[in-house]
Amino acid sequence: MTNVTKSRPLSPHLQIYKPIPTMIMSIMHRITGATLYFGTILVAWWLIAAATSPAYYDWVMWAFGTIIGQLVLFGYTWVLVHHLFGGIRHFIWDLGYGYEKHFATKLAIANLVGSVAVTLLIWIVGYAVR
Repeated sequence: MTNVTKSRPLSPHLQIYKPIPTMIMSIMHRITGATLYFGTILVAWWLIAAATSPAYYDWVMWAFGTIIGQLVLFGYTWVLVHHLFGGIRHFIWDLGYGYEKHFATKLAIANLVGSVAVTLLIWIVGYAVR
């Protein structure tokens, strides 16, 4: 009997598969979900500062107002929006829709484009209101 698996890998992995939008967005959804834990610590830090003292709150607001703080908050906003859109995409699948290859690919690309667009819109409106 011949070994038919001799020339094929026994356990395919990311180096074997060609990355496609749905696969990349699935990986990004997991990464953004894990990153939200860090963002929740930032929100808790801000709430604790608000409850502690005006001086500590001012210091935390100063830290968030620095360039690095603004970049972190911008990244957190994108992570939050991207994960939200990914969750909506998964909810659509849970309802039994969107399994067609072309539609799923368009939905994955829309997830990325939409999350960037909505993040920029949130920050533009935030600065305009400020």
